[in-house]
Amino acid sequence: MFKLKRIYEEAAADDGLRVLVDRLWPRGMSKEKAEVDLWLKDIAPSPGLRQWFAHDPARWEEFRRRYEGELYLKGDLLAILRQKAKEETVTLLYAARDENYNHVVVLKKFLENANKKPGKPGSR
Repeated sequence: MFKLKRIYEEAAADDGLRVLVDRLWPRGMSKEKAEVDLWLKDIAPSPGLRQWFAHDPARWEEFRRRYEGELYLKGDLLAILRQKAKEETVTLLYAARDENYNHVVVLKKFLENANKKPGKPGSR
């Protein structure tokens, strides 16, 4: 099972494995307070894609398509998360303020759709 949570929220017992999936360490967050078990920064969108998107909802659909394309190339990191989720709850941590238009929404859906037949990267 995968859950999403802003890293600035308090850690909870039911978080299970806490995995930071941002490329950059969150501003103002100490490593002790974050209580991160694993930091998979390379599963985050590429720097160019992240900067292009800039959390602009008008770019959401194109961002989602491009990020899914990047995720197809990160099978080893996806496999780590999927395996961990078989063992316990995995909470994907992120720093973005917007809960609806950020990469973890795409990542969670991508991870949960692992058993569906894959199409071309970015296709719907």
